[in-house]
Amino acid sequence: MASARIWNQYDWAVSRYGKLALLWALYFVQGLPFGYQVTALPVMLRERGVSLAAIGAASVLAAPWLLKPLWAPLVDRYVSKRLGRRRSWILPMQLGLLLTMGAAAVFHAAGLTVLLALVVLMNLFAATLDIAVDGLAIDLLSERDLGVGNTAQVVGYKLGMLTGGGLLLWASQWIGSRGLFFAMAALVAIVLLVTVRFREPPEAADSAAPTRGETSSLRLVLRTLKRSLDQPGGVVLLAAVASYKLGESMADAMFKPFAIDAGFTGAQIGLWVGSWGMAFSIAGSALGGLLATKRGIMRALIVTAVLRAVPVAGEWWLAVQHGSGAGVSATGFIIVTCAEHFCGGALTTAMFALMMSRVDKRVGATHYTVLAAVEVLGKTPAAWLSGVIAQAAGYSWLFALATLLSLAFLLLLPPLVRTQHSSPQHQSAPMG
Repeated sequence: MASARIWNQYDWAVSRYGKLALLWALYFVQGLPFGYQVTALPVMLRERGVSLAAIGAASVLAAPWLLKPLWAPLVDRYVSKRLGRRRSWILPMQLGLLLTMGAAAVFHAAGLTVLLALVVLMNLFAATLDIAVDGLAIDLLSERDLGVGNTAQVVGYKLGMLTGGGLLLWASQWIGSRGLFFAMAALVAIVLLVTVRFREPPEAADSAAPTRGETSSLRLVLRTLKRSLDQPGGVVLLAAVASYKLGESMADAMFKPFAIDAGFTGAQIGLWVGSWGMAFSIAGSALGGLLATKRGIMRALIVTAVLRAVPVAGEWWLAVQHGSGAGVSATGFIIVTCAEHFCGGALTTAMFALMMSRVDKRVGATHYTVLAAVEVLGKTPAAWLSGVIAQAAGYSWLFALATLLSLAFLLLLPPLVRTQHSSPQHQSAPMG
């Protein structure tokens, strides 16, 4: 009787651990398609002989993550009372993910155009799901649970990336590409069944949505972005959010093709980069959150930004070794990979904590979506250009530039520190 009551109502979801488990699962499924795109897809494309420039340009498949602020207000406004404010979008987006992954399993051999189109659809469904789940997190989490909730978000998403891009790529030597997509679809189906049983608490389902006069997505996004810019230090914040991943994303986009050209197999890369690297990224994310909690957000940001530049320089060193004919040892490759993921994960968590500290709670989901889009916008051009640079100048010059960009970000930290204490946190400016 007790178990039936828990599953037939929403009691389990309003408990602290129930909320964290639900959010973890929802962020996990969002990470599956992106993990496939950033880890498995470059390996598969290179193995098929696709050029480095084309592999770098494939980062455009993640465009829905950049463009999602354009329809974020619509996710807040158009809902079904029967399903609930957040489930109105969470359920159909999960179903869309399930269907596109199933289609990829069936049509993965039909040609690159079909496969890439399906990857775009996966990203579209996952990005829209992210908007709704961010809103659900805001509705469910109390002030004291924001820290652990953010941990569930980051760890869940990265575990999804690890699974979709690392573990399943490694397993594809036995299950094949078809099995990879079927496995992702099965995982989404499991979480979908959990979400079907979930009922939003009345206070969350009935929370106020934007009025009809505020549903113009572009208008609301621009208004929210202006509010962010108007905060003390807002311009410096946006510059930091846009640039902190420039060097890292440039290096990451070409590091797996570099590994293929250095003589490593797709299975090795899937295990070392997608699995071990992601495990270290998750550990780094936990450290970044701990530093932000114990030592303060800005101190955590400074420490992790300095540390992150070291393994990016390590990738440069590996490229120099390869270019000189000395070869790249597996041990050196693994050490650099794990260190880069660890330091990058720690920096990401610290930056996300800073972003959350500046969000206007009255438009929290949309405001945070705008900041997240600025982050994607900042790092995407570097990934797009990485293949062109590597093809024209070589891996050594590419990773050298990535190292310099990582060091250049440190110049933004002093003005960011000066504005942090003068910035009102979680301000609630009028909508009009």
